[in-house]
Formats: sequence, C-alpha cells, structure tokens
Amino acid sequence: MLAMNDASRDRVLVPRVRKRLEAAATVLPVGPGTSFLADPAIKAALADVDVLLTGWGCPRIGPEVLDAAPKLRAILHAAGSVKAMVDPSAFDRGIQVSSAATANALPVAEFTVAAIVLAGKRAFRLAAQYRLERRKSDPHAMPGSYGTTVGLLGASRIARMVAERLRTFDLNVLISDPYLNEAEAAGLGAELVDNDTLFSRSDILSVHAPLIPETVGLVDARLLGLLRDGSVLLNTARGKIIDSEALERECVSGRIDAVLDVTDPEPLPPDSPLLDLPNVFVTPHVAGAVGNEIARLGELAVSELERLAAGEPLQHAIDPSDIGRLA
Repeated sequence: MLAMNDASRDRVLVPRVRKRLEAAATVLPVGPGTSFLADPAIKAALADVDVLLTGWGCPRIGPEVLDAAPKLRAILHAAGSVKAMVDPSAFDRGIQVSSAATANALPVAEFTVAAIVLAGKRAFRLAAQYRLERRKSDPHAMPGSYGTTVGLLGASRIARMVAERLRTFDLNVLISDPYLNEAEAAGLGAELVDNDTLFSRSDILSVHAPLIPETVGLVDARLLGLLRDGSVLLNTARGKIIDSEALERECVSGRIDAVLDVTDPEPLPPDSPLLDLPNVFVTPHVAGAVGNEIARLGELAVSELERLAAGEPLQHAIDPSDIGRLA
C-alpha cells in the first residue's frame, strides 16, 4: 500500500521507478489520505498489506494501524525522518523500517561542500557588495580557501558525506560529536574536538546536528562568540539549533558571515535584517532533494522492496536503538 500525498507520489515514483515497483509487488489501488482508519475500504485493505511504502504526507502509523495490518513486514519510507510517523511499537512487533534519508542526504552534502568552497573565498559577501555598490571589491582582502579550517558540528550522515568529499581539498577538517571517537574521526579525515575548540578554531563552521531536545539552541551566544572575526557559519540542518537572536546580533554587527538554508522561524519574516545583509546568504530550504533529485528517494525505497522480495536484508534499515538521536 502506498501511503503518501499525491504530489509526493508523482515526484517520488517517476515512471521508471513505478515500473520497478509494480514488477516487485502488487500495489493496492487504495491508499490513505489523512488517516488509515477513517475510510472502511482502506482499513479493510490493511489486513492484506505486507509492506507500506510511505512518503511525505503519510498519516501516523500508530498501534491501531498496526493492529489492522497483522501481515505487515516492513515500512519503507521514501523520505527522510520516520521519527514522527512510525510508532516505536512497530519495532517491538518485528516490523522492519527503512528510510531514504541517505538519498536525501546526498544533495545536502553536495550543497554544503559547494557552499564551503564559495564561503572560503567569501563569494557570497563579495557578490552582495558588487550588486549593491556596482563596483568590484578587492578579493585579495578576503582570506581564500587554501589551508582553511572547516568545522563540522555533528557527525551525522550528511556530515560524514561532507567530510569524505572535503578530502580532495586543501583544507583542515575538525568535527565535534559526543558519539564519535578519535579513530572514527580520523577515518573521516578529521580531527575530533569539543564544541568550544570547534568554534574557536574554525574559519567555516557547518552545522550538522539533528534537531532533538538536547540540540535546540545548542549554538548559543557563547558559542557564536567563540567564532573568529570574519568566519562563516553555515546551516543546512535545522534553524532551531541556532539561537536566532544571537545569530542576528552577530550578523548585524558584521563580525561573521552566514550561509543559511534553514532558519528560525522558517521562512523568515519579511522585515528580518538577515534578508538584506550583505554578509548573509539565505536560501529557501533547498539543500535537500528538490526537482528530479526526489526520484532518488523512490529508487532507494523500491530497491529496499526488491531486496525484501528476494529475501535479502535491507540496506537502510533503522536500528531502533538510534531513534532517540535521529532527527
């Protein structure tokens, strides 16, 4: 059974992916709208469902839904986080859960690496000054990228992809994460440090922590104050990880630059000074999968279905012990 909104279904299951899906499984002609249980036909169909292929717009899969689907073997999510969608009791019932978070992480990592390269040259600030002043600023007054220290706050799936890609650049990479050890950091080509060291040594600081209760406001005024004058803060994670008022003060002062794909609130109010500052570059949450990149999510989920049908283990199964620290 497909469980996603119509717009998601058409973007995730493009014709070539839909063809693979229908070759691997019988796809029921019904699917939930806002609820699995409100429509008697959908509730009745759940009794024969082996797999739920979910996506954006999927209703929550709670105990009552699971009770109505006694044959359910797997929930394959053709999107990122399953935390708000899948009740933890699904794991207790032996139901496998996988996510296409890896497919969504790839464009975020690519966006981040591109932003790091441009931020090293302070291209965002220089472009804004060029646009406003209609004259060329002196690029030689900017620090450049060679030997720049890049700090990664969090060793998430995306951060690890970023670290791997930064190996090809002449950069120094630091990483901070309470769940990472020195050997693992070294394996990523990075030096493991604590948060204070990360902020005080980084020329470019990229946020990759998950949004969980412990990380709300993690990047506060004190940590922001440790950033060097002229450094760049990059956020492609979640806006609430950064104290928005403290960030605004630092950016308005001109002491640091910021590249923000996510903000708090999101979107920013029209009168936010961040939208007009030459040292701030704001994009409307586009680092993740957009356009034809969304088909990757469907490809990953259908590949998981094909493995399941062949009796092979899922490659992107979620370990229930990790749920507490997932976004």
